[in-house]
Amino acid sequence: MTGMTGTPLRVGLVGYGLAGSVFHAPLIASTEGLTLDTVVTSNPERQEQARAEFGDGLRFAATPDDLWARADELDLIVIASPNKTHVPIATAALKAGLPVVVDKPIAGTAAEARELAALADERGLLLSVFQNRRWDNDFLTLRGLIADGELGDVWRFESRFERWRPQPKGGWRESGDPAEIGGLLYDLGSHVVDQALVLFGPAASVYAESDIRRPGAATDDDTFIAITHTSGVRSHLYVSATTAQLGPRFRVLGSQAGYVKYGLDPQEADLREGKRPGGTSEWGVEPQSLWGHVGSGESPLTGGGRPQPTVPGAYPAYYAAVAAALRDGAPNPVTAHEAAAALDVLEAARRSAHEGVVVSL
Repeated sequence: MTGMTGTPLRVGLVGYGLAGSVFHAPLIASTEGLTLDTVVTSNPERQEQARAEFGDGLRFAATPDDLWARADELDLIVIASPNKTHVPIATAALKAGLPVVVDKPIAGTAAEARELAALADERGLLLSVFQNRRWDNDFLTLRGLIADGELGDVWRFESRFERWRPQPKGGWRESGDPAEIGGLLYDLGSHVVDQALVLFGPAASVYAESDIRRPGAATDDDTFIAITHTSGVRSHLYVSATTAQLGPRFRVLGSQAGYVKYGLDPQEADLREGKRPGGTSEWGVEPQSLWGHVGSGESPLTGGGRPQPTVPGAYPAYYAAVAAALRDGAPNPVTAHEAAAALDVLEAARRSAHEGVVVSL
């Protein structure tokens, strides 16, 4: 592998839509030890957009198959194409002998995720899943509070990823075709479920309610998931495009105190605006006015609790960990087996919502 000699690991990025252009390409390019070598897109406008940001030395390929023909010129494949393509492209990359990062969800089913994991293990290759929300500012802050015992024993975890988008935007993410793996359950649900499992461990049972609220919508746009963890913690997770008044991002209730945090981590908005890690401003830092509160007995909106400084968000840490895993054998930051466990919950949630039952895992 090129990176073993000290030169940067050469990355092939499949897809240059929202995920590829806003998240993966900038984060790859800003990571020491990685270089964005090739982008797979046949769209001339997207090619020009990528070339304008990352230079004339950037190469392009029309299809993923073009990469396998020169697999010896690459050290990592990043898959940021539509969900339905994740499994076939990841399979082809692994069979070509290339380590892989796949955007979430890695697959449509837990069984497919485990098959990919088995193939990667068999080939001795890294297979990692881009769960960037593990490096959100509020999540990092909450992990620290729990580790320090600030909340006591956590009893209930409420997590909301809510938006107000009364008109469907269309595209594959809102398609009703099951093959597209669209809808909020698999989109934002992949984030909130992964976070809950990281914080509180495996799920014992799952209950869900899922609706299509907006006229013209073809897949779920308002979903609630309740997880009972084997640890005894209950997670209540909300993902919605139909929330006219947004709730707290986190409300975490423990035996000693609670933590309430409003607002989204700023990193996605900054990336969308063209800001980049390593720039002039501190990355991932939010103003004190958005800090959450820790306390008991009163709402933070009426003066209860103390402000809790928010740990800066750290999306660049994901690709730094991937580079360390490839170069030095450091741990995989997000394994396919972890992603499969989250898909177990998502599949159970889909069944629960459809049948109106609690699903045991």
